[in-house]
Amino acid sequence: MLLTLFSSIILIPTLFGWGKFLENMFKTAIYDGISGKILFGIFGISIHWTIIAFFIPLNLYVEIPTILIGLVIFFKEKLYFKLYQFSKKNNFLLAISVIVILFCSSFYPYILDHFGYYLPSIQWLREFGLVKGISNLDLVLGQMSIWHIFQAGFSNFADPFLRINAVLLIVYLIYVTEKKTWIQLCFLPFLLLFSQSPSPDLPVIIFSLIILNEIISNNKNTSLLFAFSVFVFAIKPTMIWLPILAFLYSTFVVKSHFKTLISGIFILLLFCLKNIWTFGYPVFPVSIIDFGFSWKPDQDLLQSSSKYAILKTFDNQYSYEEIQKFSTSDYIRKWIFLDGIKSFIHILFVLSLLIFIIFTIIKKNKIVTFICISLIIKSILVLVFSAQYRFFMDVFFVIIFVMLFTYFTKKKSIIVYSFLSLIFISFITFPNVVAHFIPSYRMSFFMGKFEWKQLYKPSTYEYKKFHSFKTGNLKFNVSKKYPFNFDTPIPAISESFIFDYQQSGIFPQLIDEKDISKGFFSKKMTLKEEKEIKKITEKIRNSYKK
Repeated sequence: MLLTLFSSIILIPTLFGWGKFLENMFKTAIYDGISGKILFGIFGISIHWTIIAFFIPLNLYVEIPTILIGLVIFFKEKLYFKLYQFSKKNNFLLAISVIVILFCSSFYPYILDHFGYYLPSIQWLREFGLVKGISNLDLVLGQMSIWHIFQAGFSNFADPFLRINAVLLIVYLIYVTEKKTWIQLCFLPFLLLFSQSPSPDLPVIIFSLIILNEIISNNKNTSLLFAFSVFVFAIKPTMIWLPILAFLYSTFVVKSHFKTLISGIFILLLFCLKNIWTFGYPVFPVSIIDFGFSWKPDQDLLQSSSKYAILKTFDNQYSYEEIQKFSTSDYIRKWIFLDGIKSFIHILFVLSLLIFIIFTIIKKNKIVTFICISLIIKSILVLVFSAQYRFFMDVFFVIIFVMLFTYFTKKKSIIVYSFLSLIFISFITFPNVVAHFIPSYRMSFFMGKFEWKQLYKPSTYEYKKFHSFKTGNLKFNVSKKYPFNFDTPIPAISESFIFDYQQSGIFPQLIDEKDISKGFFSKKMTLKEEKEIKKITEKIRNSYKK
């Protein structure tokens, strides 16, 4: 907790300073206020670092100048007075809430993507930056979310325990208090579940709710609203509804000129370029718009990934062959009525969407109608590609916000917020209780127990057991008796991909044998390499027998 507090004390003024600098430079702001400047700082630094990550690693040489510049502006502009005046007016609510955020963020990470995707991505970005064709080494690394670029840049000194999401929750708390959008205070307890990892789910939910509130409040700065909406999409493409909404709002409500879309289009092009560089295609993990780049991943691996996504849609309760035989009605019915808690979430999702459509028809409000259209488009796309509940969680927040934001006063919100906070703090602290009552919620089994040392330092896992191999010109590491490479020295390959490569007859190789930063491509294995991989897979299997 204490070290995360120190990180916040460094990062919030840094982001505040950068936001002020960008406002002065561009003579515009997302919205007035402390949180507006901080969000502009997050936005500006993320875009800047995404560009430079093509050329250099996001190490101390990037982080330290960024922090110094931000802090110099923070003190030069005397922005600390604004923070002091704000905290003085809201000291009790802020103090208690910050303690809750720091406490919940101090627990062990438990989201599985933290170990298989977040940490490896940050490690690569910190040591090499964006690496061409890295999806050939480990397909999931082709995503390289902009949020992980932002986290990687601050992971060398300011935030070595990767609790950037806790810092963002504090910023969100500032926004809710500044704007007096009290219903959003009720969302904060749910978001505590994402505070232990640099999960992109947290920023996209928070940013989307902020942009949504600004649109409902008739914020006329459509240029930055659209740009920031595309930025949210670039963090996680399942948020496609937000730039659609911002575009509809800009075009049909504010009736802005086309030039207001230019900055958003630039970010979209940067997003596509980043994906092409790391994955070979403009949008991960879809292999559409093939430019024929030599570093694109093998089609067999993409098909395997697509099959895996379909299996995950049905929570691995049916085989791929069974799913392929489903009629359209079977597909929908079996998805809705899966065994376990996910069935409840799916039913709730469908009902919520239907209720919101009816609400929209009754309301007859242009902005609400655009929100509804955007959510329907997003829901259709998610249902078509991979209808996993984590891809439409944001829909619940949006629907609740739009339908109830006028009902929740400050008093009602604080009561609900306090009650929900107690529930979620109890859940995080005693996950075994939830595991006992809701065994189908498997994530509770991965949550670590409370340890007194986390009051000082956030809890983190260490493993550092791995095998080292070589095939062709690639020397690589594989975590020993564990499926993920969260602290395995890079280059590392997840063991599941080793078996996929063996089955497809291809294997990643270095573009330049002497320089790993030049990237990777997939190559058909020779007979010698196939024998080497056979020995490797046998060793991996045998390690589990010991």
